[in-house]
Amino acid sequence: MALDAVGTDKGVGFGVLFGILAVVGAMVMLAAPGQLAKAAGFALAMVAALGSVVAVQAYA
Repeated sequence: MALDAVGTDKGVGFGVLFGILAVVGAMVMLAAPGQLAKAAGFALAMVAALGSVVAVQAYA
C-alpha cells in the first residue's frame, strides 16, 4: 500500500466551484430585472469562468 500521494484534486474542486459560480452569474444575467444587475451577472459569469480555467491549469 502506497502512503505518498501523487497528485491533488484541488484543480477539479476549484474548477467545479467556479463553474457553479459561472452558472449562477449566467442565471442572474438572464433573470435580473435591471440593466445594471444584468451587467453584474455577466461580469460574475465571466470572472468565474476565468477562475475556473485558471484553477484547473494551476493545479494540473
